[in-house]
Amino acid sequence: MALLGFAALPALLMIAGIVLAIVSSTWWLVLAGVGLALLVVAVVDFVQPRNSILRNFPLLGHGRFMLEELRPMIQQYFIERNWDGKPFDRDARALVYDRADGRPSVKSFGTELEVRQPGYEYLTHAIAPAPVATEEHRVRIGGSDCTQPYDASLFNISAMSYGSLSVNAVRAMSAGAAKGGFLHETGEGGLTSYHLDSGADIMWEFGSGYFGCRTPDGDFSPETFREKALLPQVKMINVKLSQGAKPGLGGVLPAPKVTEEIAQIRGVPAFQDCISPPGHSAFTTPRELMQFIGQLRTLSGGKPVGFKLCIGTRVDVLAMCKAMHETGIRPDFIIVDGSEGGTGAAPLEYQDHMGTPLTEGLHILHNALVGANLRHGIKLGAAGKIASGHDVVRRLIQGADFCMSARGMMMAVGCIQAQKCHTDHCPTGVATQDPRFYRGLDPVSKGERVYRYHRATVTEVAQMIATLGAHGPEDLSRTMLRRRISQTEVVSYASLYNWLEPGELLTQPPRGWAYDWDAADPDRFGAAPVPVTPAATPSGRQ
Repeated sequence: MALLGFAALPALLMIAGIVLAIVSSTWWLVLAGVGLALLVVAVVDFVQPRNSILRNFPLLGHGRFMLEELRPMIQQYFIERNWDGKPFDRDARALVYDRADGRPSVKSFGTELEVRQPGYEYLTHAIAPAPVATEEHRVRIGGSDCTQPYDASLFNISAMSYGSLSVNAVRAMSAGAAKGGFLHETGEGGLTSYHLDSGADIMWEFGSGYFGCRTPDGDFSPETFREKALLPQVKMINVKLSQGAKPGLGGVLPAPKVTEEIAQIRGVPAFQDCISPPGHSAFTTPRELMQFIGQLRTLSGGKPVGFKLCIGTRVDVLAMCKAMHETGIRPDFIIVDGSEGGTGAAPLEYQDHMGTPLTEGLHILHNALVGANLRHGIKLGAAGKIASGHDVVRRLIQGADFCMSARGMMMAVGCIQAQKCHTDHCPTGVATQDPRFYRGLDPVSKGERVYRYHRATVTEVAQMIATLGAHGPEDLSRTMLRRRISQTEVVSYASLYNWLEPGELLTQPPRGWAYDWDAADPDRFGAAPVPVTPAATPSGRQ
């Protein structure tokens, strides 16, 4: 009955078209052809065993799948409100687009946010603002063992590999970074000519796959690393331990994106999934990690060397602090990648429920370094859903020294949040290796957009810092950022979290921290067995 019901229309079209073609015009053969095609589809739908919707509702069932494909676009363009879209709402996207185009990023008639909603955060301005800085605020990165420190912008391009991004997107970002004088982080996919040609300052990142500095067996190659690390454009070296979108999974570049060129750059087979292992082979303990950082600093000629991670257990963080003390080797910087980061595709369970969000991750790492008397000389970077001047200032108050943005920069070169990054069908040509799509992305004009977006954002950062009464990032305090925790109570970040005093972990660790400090072992990741005593009981309070 289903076949008769849904095949009746195409059958009637076909019969009517044939009859009319005989008695009148041959144009009716077109009608007959359409009817025949629809009839074939209906028959195929009815007999196929794989999809019950199409089998029960031939032809009509295809409408359901078409609407499902259109649903995200309908939701984004017609249904979602300005402030509740995800991952980035319409207001956030419009801000990036306006600044990238050089338009004023202003809005009329007041905020649309619910300021009495628990979780709402705001900054407390000064009655007498400080003068706005005439030059961009920058932060010096490089500890006592670094002989080539680098003065970084507060807002930089975060890790996105060539391979994940198209060649034109990489060129555009590199051109924008070169003109604006800020860092372009390569991502773990390797250092390429597309990063270097524009003359941009480069933060070279590699991960457990050691792409661009690997042996044929996939291990770290000191000789290959040294050759590239000594390039004058390479200003900093970043070792990726984990990624916010999928901590513990390593990385995967899908086979369609692994072209011959990318395979040659990374040293892997072409058109096969390119997988970074979950862990490194160059080190397996916190102590070995610090020794590896010391080796990289020597090989690079004294350039700043650090690592990036999504925070997991506090014990692992403290184990690294103990390793710094025992080896005498400290990273020049550490970048905290929040679990809300997401340019890399990942299983939904990992995107939604694995890893520590950026606010808590920054707090844990900053507190651990302060409590272990290690914070001086180690700069903290923040990465994860940073797109506006408020995002930057907020992270600086929470403990960061500089910020990295990936998706903000993607939107500056044209990303429309289609969320097709892993399919190789990015409609704007940003995250694809298909020339049909990336030919539409002009590196010259999009590079100018990246430059304008960065310039407008750091200008807004300077204005906000002055509005808070501060002369620079070093004058910001945790009392300037407040969060509503109920309809009747607002607290500042100074009292929202517990903050350790310098060296407190070395003398008298507080409850909760004491247990984790005792459990931390510089010769292993993961907690060492510690007897549970009344004086050393774990606590969930951070």
